[in-house]
Amino acid sequence: MLENTATLEQQARYNRQIAYWLLICAAVIFGMILLGGVTRLTNSGLSMVDWKPLMGIIPPLSEADWQAMFLKYQQFPEYQKVNIGMSLEEFKPIFMYEYLHRVLGRFIGLIFILPFLFFLFTKRIKAGLTPKLIIMLIGGGFQGLLGWYMVKSGLVDNPQVSQYRLTAHLGAAVLIYAFILWTAFSLISPKSDQPIELKSLAYTLSGLIFLMILSGGLVAGTHAGHAYSTWPLMGDSFIPAGLYSLTPAWLSAFEDITTIQFNHRIFAYLIVGLVAAFVFKALKAGIQGPAKIGLWCLIGLLIMQVTLGISTLIFYVPVPIAAAHQVGAVALLSASLFISHSLRHSLRQTN
Repeated sequence: MLENTATLEQQARYNRQIAYWLLICAAVIFGMILLGGVTRLTNSGLSMVDWKPLMGIIPPLSEADWQAMFLKYQQFPEYQKVNIGMSLEEFKPIFMYEYLHRVLGRFIGLIFILPFLFFLFTKRIKAGLTPKLIIMLIGGGFQGLLGWYMVKSGLVDNPQVSQYRLTAHLGAAVLIYAFILWTAFSLISPKSDQPIELKSLAYTLSGLIFLMILSGGLVAGTHAGHAYSTWPLMGDSFIPAGLYSLTPAWLSAFEDITTIQFNHRIFAYLIVGLVAAFVFKALKAGIQGPAKIGLWCLIGLLIMQVTLGISTLIFYVPVPIAAAHQVGAVALLSASLFISHSLRHSLRQTN
């Protein structure tokens, strides 16, 4: 009996170690999403025109190296059609944003693989967890390939990254982040007695926030945020002219900038309404413990995110505010996932 208790305590300690490692990985991915947003907003993503997973870790170290990199860049449409006449000194900052973005991706792989192998070979991973960790590892590798696939779309005749590939790249990063976060929560969060009727709404809210992030990817990929720099109206009306004007109409949701920005705004209004309803229902039902703290975090992050979104529009997409808005959406999703996870084993019925 004592031996079994010791074994359980030891496994609980291992679970905490793995959870803290996963939370560190999630935090670095959070930073990666922020840096990716800055890279996109500064139009730096097409500055590295080749993909070298191993040798690409070495930056230009001499003036000759920089000249060689710049010469490569000059062979592609972004320089020829957008940045013609750019100097080497102007090229260096955009190159470094993309370079750091790629290096951080490799660093994430390193801080995942090495601890994973350590936990695996020291038999610290509990039954059923290894397949999840392998899925994370595969997902990270796929994300790297997807990033290059995205960049390639802008290295052809039109120096513009496909909004479909950009949204897929962003969505995959957020999915991996969310999966890691959820797994870490499962390793350290105790079961708690929460109102069972809150669970479905919490899950729905998390799903809608993820869809809103994808909608933001389409806004970013089409530069739809520049189209209407007014709020709450789009131009001189709440519902602008030309919505769903493409043929077929559904294509407008992905390729028409007016429709894309309008849909993103409507997503935001919907989420604000759902959060307000969820908070009211949760407080009335008596949500408690860490889940209640998560609820207040959700409210604060939502207020911040709405403020950042409006500011991004009316100030015409400044890089710091727009990048904060992108990563703020991920923070909002994090709070929602924490609440959803806290309600996963809800049992208590309220009167």
